[in-house]
Amino acid sequence: MLNFYPSKAKRTVALMAVLLILLVCASCQPRREVRLTGKTMGTTYHITVVAGLLTSTGTLQKKIDARLAAINRSMSTYDPNSEISRFNAIASVEETFSPSADFLDVLEVASELYRLTDGAWDGTLDPLINLWGFGRKGAVHQVPADDRIVQALCHVGFDRIERDPSGRMRKTDPAVTLDLASIAKGYGVDAVARLLGDEGLTDFVVEIGGEVYARGHRKDGKPWRIGINRPDRDAAFNEVYKAVPLTDQAMATSGDYRIFFQIGEHAYAHILDPRTGRPVTNGVVSASVVAANCTVADGLATALMVMGPEKGVALVDRLPGVACLIVTRQPDGSLKDHPSSGFVLH
Repeated sequence: MLNFYPSKAKRTVALMAVLLILLVCASCQPRREVRLTGKTMGTTYHITVVAGLLTSTGTLQKKIDARLAAINRSMSTYDPNSEISRFNAIASVEETFSPSADFLDVLEVASELYRLTDGAWDGTLDPLINLWGFGRKGAVHQVPADDRIVQALCHVGFDRIERDPSGRMRKTDPAVTLDLASIAKGYGVDAVARLLGDEGLTDFVVEIGGEVYARGHRKDGKPWRIGINRPDRDAAFNEVYKAVPLTDQAMATSGDYRIFFQIGEHAYAHILDPRTGRPVTNGVVSASVVAANCTVADGLATALMVMGPEKGVALVDRLPGVACLIVTRQPDGSLKDHPSSGFVLH
Protein backbone atom coordinates (compact mmCIF):
# COMPACT_ATOMS: atom_id res chain seq x y z
CA MET A 1 0.00 0.00 0.00
CA LEU A 2 1.34 3.36 -1.01
CA ASN A 3 1.94 5.95 1.76
CA PHE A 4 1.12 9.47 0.61
CA TYR A 5 2.13 11.04 3.95
CA PRO A 6 5.82 11.95 4.39
CA SER A 7 7.65 10.58 7.38
CA LYS A 8 8.36 12.76 10.42
CA ALA A 9 12.05 12.97 9.43
CA LYS A 10 11.15 14.12 5.93
CA ARG A 11 8.71 16.73 7.27
CA THR A 12 11.43 18.07 9.58
CA VAL A 13 13.92 18.35 6.71
CA ALA A 14 11.32 20.10 4.55
CA LEU A 15 10.47 22.55 7.34
CA MET A 16 14.14 23.36 7.90
CA ALA A 17 14.57 23.99 4.18
CA VAL A 18 11.63 26.40 4.15
CA LEU A 19 12.99 28.25 7.18
CA LEU A 20 16.41 28.50 5.55
CA ILE A 21 14.87 29.92 2.39
CA LEU A 22 12.92 32.50 4.43
CA LEU A 23 16.07 33.53 6.30
CA VAL A 24 18.02 33.89 3.07
CA CYS A 25 15.22 35.92 1.51
CA ALA A 26 15.01 38.15 4.58
CA SER A 27 18.73 38.82 4.55
CA CYS A 28 18.74 39.55 0.82
CA GLN A 29 15.64 41.70 0.69
CA PRO A 30 16.12 45.33 -0.41
CA ARG A 31 16.74 47.72 2.48
CA ARG A 32 14.87 50.96 2.94
CA GLU A 33 15.21 53.98 5.20
CA VAL A 34 12.22 54.57 7.47
CA ARG A 35 11.87 58.05 8.95
CA LEU A 36 9.96 58.80 12.13
CA THR A 37 9.37 62.28 13.55
CA GLY A 38 7.59 63.72 16.55
CA LYS A 39 7.68 66.21 19.42
CA THR A 40 9.28 65.82 22.83
CA MET A 41 11.00 67.87 25.55
CA GLY A 42 9.95 71.17 23.99
CA THR A 43 11.60 70.29 20.68
CA THR A 44 11.37 67.67 17.92
CA TYR A 45 12.88 64.28 17.24
CA HIS A 46 13.94 62.72 13.96
CA ILE A 47 14.81 59.04 13.61
CA THR A 48 16.02 57.20 10.53
CA VAL A 49 16.01 53.41 10.60
CA VAL A 50 17.47 51.16 7.91
CA ALA A 51 15.26 48.07 7.64
CA GLY A 52 14.19 45.39 5.21
CA LEU A 53 11.02 45.75 3.17
CA LEU A 54 9.34 43.06 5.26
CA THR A 55 10.19 44.76 8.56
CA SER A 56 7.12 46.23 10.25
CA THR A 57 7.49 49.57 12.03
CA GLY A 58 3.80 50.08 12.71
CA THR A 59 4.06 50.07 16.51
CA LEU A 60 7.61 51.38 16.73
CA GLN A 61 6.69 55.06 16.94
CA LYS A 62 4.14 54.40 19.70
CA LYS A 63 6.85 52.72 21.75
CA ILE A 64 9.23 55.62 21.10
CA ASP A 65 6.64 58.22 22.07
CA ALA A 66 5.75 56.32 25.24
CA ARG A 67 9.41 56.05 26.26
CA LEU A 68 10.06 59.74 25.70
CA ALA A 69 6.88 60.70 27.54
CA ALA A 70 8.07 58.74 30.57
CA ILE A 71 11.42 60.57 30.54
CA ASN A 72 9.67 63.91 30.17
CA ARG A 73 7.42 63.11 33.15
CA SER A 74 10.59 62.51 35.13
CA MET A 75 12.76 65.49 34.17
CA SER A 76 10.62 68.32 32.80
CA THR A 77 10.67 71.44 34.97
CA TYR A 78 7.65 72.64 32.97
CA ASP A 79 5.52 69.82 34.40
CA PRO A 80 4.58 70.65 38.00
CA ASN A 81 3.95 66.97 38.69
CA SER A 82 7.23 65.67 37.27
CA GLU A 83 9.82 64.03 39.49
CA ILE A 84 12.20 66.95 39.18
CA SER A 85 9.45 69.45 40.05
CA ARG A 86 8.47 67.43 43.12
CA PHE A 87 12.10 67.29 44.22
CA ASN A 88 12.51 71.03 43.65
CA ALA A 89 9.45 71.69 45.81
CA ILE A 90 11.08 70.07 48.84
CA ALA A 91 11.95 72.79 51.37
CA SER A 92 13.62 70.69 54.05
CA VAL A 93 17.08 69.22 54.55
CA GLU A 94 15.56 66.27 56.43
CA GLU A 95 13.13 65.07 53.76
CA THR A 96 14.44 62.43 51.34
CA PHE A 97 13.36 61.67 47.80
CA SER A 98 13.42 58.33 46.03
CA PRO A 99 14.15 58.83 42.30
CA SER A 100 13.06 56.57 39.46
CA ALA A 101 15.61 54.52 37.53
CA ASP A 102 15.71 57.15 34.75
CA PHE A 103 16.21 60.03 37.16
CA LEU A 104 18.89 58.13 39.07
CA ASP A 105 20.76 57.25 35.85
CA VAL A 106 20.89 60.92 34.85
CA LEU A 107 21.96 62.00 38.34
CA GLU A 108 24.89 59.58 38.30
CA VAL A 109 26.17 60.98 34.99
CA ALA A 110 25.50 64.53 36.22
CA SER A 111 27.52 63.96 39.37
CA GLU A 112 30.47 62.66 37.35
CA LEU A 113 30.30 65.58 34.91
CA TYR A 114 30.26 68.04 37.80
CA ARG A 115 33.38 66.40 39.20
CA LEU A 116 35.25 66.07 35.90
CA THR A 117 34.62 69.68 34.87
CA ASP A 118 35.32 71.22 38.29
CA GLY A 119 31.79 72.57 38.37
CA ALA A 120 31.72 74.01 34.83
CA TRP A 121 28.69 71.76 34.34
CA ASP A 122 26.21 72.26 37.15
CA GLY A 123 22.64 70.99 37.26
CA THR A 124 21.57 73.42 39.99
CA LEU A 125 21.54 76.58 37.87
CA ASP A 126 17.73 76.60 37.92
CA PRO A 127 17.35 79.91 39.84
CA LEU A 128 19.84 81.66 37.56
CA ILE A 129 18.27 80.22 34.39
CA ASN A 130 14.93 81.66 35.45
CA LEU A 131 16.50 84.92 36.62
CA TRP A 132 17.97 85.50 33.17
CA GLY A 133 14.65 84.63 31.50
CA PHE A 134 15.74 81.37 29.88
CA GLY A 135 13.61 79.05 32.02
CA ARG A 136 10.01 78.10 32.61
CA LYS A 137 9.11 81.50 34.12
CA GLY A 138 9.43 83.23 30.76
CA ALA A 139 11.72 85.77 29.18
CA VAL A 140 12.48 89.04 30.95
CA HIS A 141 14.90 90.42 28.33
CA GLN A 142 16.86 92.43 30.84
CA VAL A 143 20.09 92.00 32.74
CA PRO A 144 19.38 91.04 36.37
CA ALA A 145 20.67 93.29 39.12
CA ASP A 146 24.01 92.25 40.62
CA ASP A 147 22.53 91.60 44.06
CA ARG A 148 19.93 89.21 42.60
CA ILE A 149 22.66 87.26 40.79
CA VAL A 150 24.70 87.03 44.00
CA GLN A 151 21.62 85.89 45.92
CA ALA A 152 20.85 83.17 43.36
CA LEU A 153 24.48 81.99 43.37
CA CYS A 154 24.18 81.33 47.12
CA HIS A 155 21.92 78.37 46.25
CA VAL A 156 23.93 76.94 43.34
CA GLY A 157 26.17 73.89 43.60
CA PHE A 158 25.51 70.30 42.60
CA ASP A 159 27.34 69.16 45.73
CA ARG A 160 24.40 70.56 47.74
CA ILE A 161 22.49 67.41 46.76
CA GLU A 162 23.42 64.16 48.46
CA ARG A 163 22.55 60.57 47.59
CA ASP A 164 22.85 57.62 49.95
CA PRO A 165 23.96 54.14 48.79
CA SER A 166 20.35 53.23 47.98
CA GLY A 167 20.03 56.25 45.69
CA ARG A 168 17.72 58.33 47.88
CA MET A 169 18.30 62.06 47.49
CA ARG A 170 18.48 64.83 50.06
CA LYS A 171 19.17 68.55 49.89
CA THR A 172 21.80 70.11 52.14
CA ASP A 173 20.38 73.51 51.15
CA PRO A 174 16.57 73.62 51.13
CA ALA A 175 16.60 76.33 48.42
CA VAL A 176 18.65 74.33 45.89
CA THR A 177 16.75 73.27 42.75
CA LEU A 178 17.59 71.17 39.69
CA ASP A 179 17.37 71.86 35.97
CA LEU A 180 18.70 68.96 33.88
CA ALA A 181 17.75 70.34 30.46
CA SER A 182 21.40 70.33 29.36
CA ILE A 183 21.60 66.56 29.77
CA ALA A 184 18.04 65.20 29.54
CA LYS A 185 17.79 65.35 25.74
CA GLY A 186 20.98 63.32 25.46
CA TYR A 187 19.51 60.78 27.86
CA GLY A 188 16.36 60.64 25.73
CA VAL A 189 18.47 59.91 22.65
CA ASP A 190 20.24 57.06 24.46
CA ALA A 191 16.94 55.63 25.71
CA VAL A 192 15.44 55.56 22.21
CA ALA A 193 18.64 54.01 20.82
CA ARG A 194 18.40 51.22 23.41
CA LEU A 195 14.74 50.70 22.51
CA LEU A 196 15.58 50.36 18.81
CA GLY A 197 18.38 47.92 19.62
CA ASP A 198 15.99 45.85 21.72
CA GLU A 199 13.67 45.74 18.69
CA GLY A 200 16.47 44.04 16.75
CA LEU A 201 17.41 47.07 14.64
CA THR A 202 21.11 47.53 13.95
CA ASP A 203 21.35 50.55 11.64
CA PHE A 204 19.75 53.83 12.69
CA VAL A 205 20.29 57.41 13.75
CA VAL A 206 18.34 59.13 16.56
CA GLU A 207 18.21 62.92 16.90
CA ILE A 208 16.45 65.00 19.54
CA GLY A 209 16.85 68.75 19.36
CA GLY A 210 20.21 68.43 17.62
CA GLU A 211 21.68 65.73 19.89
CA VAL A 212 22.44 62.51 18.00
CA TYR A 213 23.30 58.84 18.38
CA ALA A 214 24.18 56.77 15.29
CA ARG A 215 24.46 52.98 15.19
CA GLY A 216 25.66 50.87 12.30
CA HIS A 217 25.62 52.33 8.80
CA ARG A 218 23.48 54.03 6.22
CA LYS A 219 21.61 52.08 3.56
CA ASP A 220 24.63 52.35 1.26
CA GLY A 221 26.93 50.84 3.90
CA LYS A 222 28.74 54.09 4.66
CA PRO A 223 28.95 55.70 8.12
CA TRP A 224 26.25 58.16 9.09
CA ARG A 225 27.39 61.76 8.53
CA ILE A 226 26.14 64.30 11.06
CA GLY A 227 26.37 68.02 10.40
CA ILE A 228 27.40 70.66 12.91
CA ASN A 229 25.32 73.80 12.40
CA ARG A 230 27.22 76.95 11.42
CA PRO A 231 27.47 78.92 14.68
CA ASP A 232 26.09 82.19 13.34
CA ARG A 233 22.88 83.76 14.62
CA ASP A 234 21.61 84.33 11.08
CA ALA A 235 22.55 80.83 9.84
CA ALA A 236 19.76 78.50 8.71
CA PHE A 237 19.07 75.47 10.89
CA ASN A 238 20.29 73.20 8.09
CA GLU A 239 23.44 75.18 7.24
CA VAL A 240 26.35 72.82 7.87
CA TYR A 241 29.65 74.10 9.24
CA LYS A 242 31.39 70.72 9.53
CA ALA A 243 30.32 67.12 8.90
CA VAL A 244 31.30 64.28 11.23
CA PRO A 245 31.17 60.54 10.40
CA LEU A 246 29.49 58.57 13.20
CA THR A 247 29.20 54.83 13.75
CA ASP A 248 28.13 53.49 17.16
CA GLN A 249 28.76 56.94 18.65
CA ALA A 250 26.88 59.99 19.88
CA MET A 251 27.41 63.67 19.17
CA ALA A 252 25.97 66.71 20.92
CA THR A 253 26.51 70.40 20.23
CA SER A 254 25.97 73.43 22.44
CA GLY A 255 26.10 76.98 21.16
CA ASP A 256 25.32 80.60 21.93
CA TYR A 257 23.65 81.39 18.60
CA ARG A 258 20.06 80.14 19.01
CA ILE A 259 18.80 81.06 22.48
CA PHE A 260 19.72 84.60 23.49
CA PHE A 261 18.39 88.11 23.89
CA GLN A 262 20.00 91.33 22.81
CA ILE A 263 20.19 94.76 24.43
CA GLY A 264 21.85 97.35 22.27
CA GLU A 265 25.04 95.92 20.85
CA HIS A 266 25.35 93.18 23.47
CA ALA A 267 23.84 89.70 23.18
CA TYR A 268 23.23 87.54 26.27
CA ALA A 269 23.16 83.79 25.56
CA HIS A 270 21.58 81.05 27.65
CA ILE A 271 24.86 79.27 28.52
CA LEU A 272 25.62 80.46 32.05
CA ASP A 273 28.91 80.25 33.92
CA PRO A 274 28.17 78.66 37.34
CA ARG A 275 31.06 80.63 38.86
CA THR A 276 29.76 84.08 37.90
CA GLY A 277 26.05 83.49 37.37
CA ARG A 278 26.32 85.27 34.03
CA PRO A 279 26.39 84.22 30.36
CA VAL A 280 29.80 83.04 29.19
CA THR A 281 32.04 85.68 27.62
CA ASN A 282 35.07 83.62 26.59
CA GLY A 283 34.54 83.78 22.83
CA VAL A 284 33.25 80.21 22.50
CA VAL A 285 30.30 80.08 20.12
CA SER A 286 29.98 76.31 19.68
CA ALA A 287 31.18 73.09 21.33
CA SER A 288 30.57 69.64 19.85
CA VAL A 289 31.39 66.42 21.66
CA VAL A 290 31.61 62.88 20.27
CA ALA A 291 31.29 60.13 22.89
CA ALA A 292 30.03 56.60 23.40
CA ASN A 293 26.67 57.85 24.64
CA CYS A 294 24.67 61.03 24.19
CA THR A 295 24.03 61.71 27.87
CA VAL A 296 27.73 62.38 28.44
CA ALA A 297 28.14 64.19 25.11
CA ASP A 298 25.20 66.50 25.86
CA GLY A 299 26.36 67.56 29.31
CA LEU A 300 30.02 67.81 28.36
CA ALA A 301 29.27 70.05 25.36
CA THR A 302 27.64 72.55 27.74
CA ALA A 303 30.61 72.37 30.10
CA LEU A 304 33.09 73.05 27.30
CA MET A 305 31.24 76.25 26.44
CA VAL A 306 32.05 77.41 29.97
CA MET A 307 35.59 76.02 30.19
CA GLY A 308 36.85 77.52 26.95
CA PRO A 309 39.11 75.97 24.29
CA GLU A 310 42.35 75.49 26.25
CA LYS A 311 40.95 73.82 29.36
CA GLY A 312 38.16 72.12 27.42
CA VAL A 313 40.38 70.40 24.86
CA ALA A 314 42.86 69.43 27.60
CA LEU A 315 40.05 67.72 29.53
CA VAL A 316 38.69 65.87 26.50
CA ASP A 317 42.15 64.64 25.51
CA ARG A 318 42.31 62.92 28.92
CA LEU A 319 38.98 61.13 28.45
CA PRO A 320 39.14 57.81 26.56
CA GLY A 321 36.76 57.52 23.64
CA VAL A 322 35.78 61.20 23.73
CA ALA A 323 36.56 63.90 21.15
CA CYS A 324 35.47 67.49 20.67
CA LEU A 325 35.50 70.53 18.43
CA ILE A 326 35.32 73.92 20.14
CA VAL A 327 34.73 76.95 17.90
CA THR A 328 35.59 80.50 18.94
CA ARG A 329 34.84 83.80 17.27
CA GLN A 330 37.87 85.97 16.69
CA PRO A 331 37.93 89.78 17.13
CA ASP A 332 37.62 90.21 13.35
CA GLY A 333 34.47 88.05 13.33
CA SER A 334 36.05 84.95 11.81
CA LEU A 335 35.65 81.48 13.31
CA LYS A 336 38.55 79.45 14.71
CA ASP A 337 38.44 75.69 15.28
CA HIS A 338 39.94 74.03 18.36
CA PRO A 339 39.73 70.24 17.81
CA SER A 340 40.82 67.62 20.30
CA SER A 341 43.41 65.10 19.17
CA GLY A 342 40.78 62.47 18.33
CA PHE A 343 38.29 64.63 16.47
CA VAL A 344 37.66 63.42 12.89
CA LEU A 345 36.06 65.38 10.07
CA HIS A 346 35.12 64.29 6.55
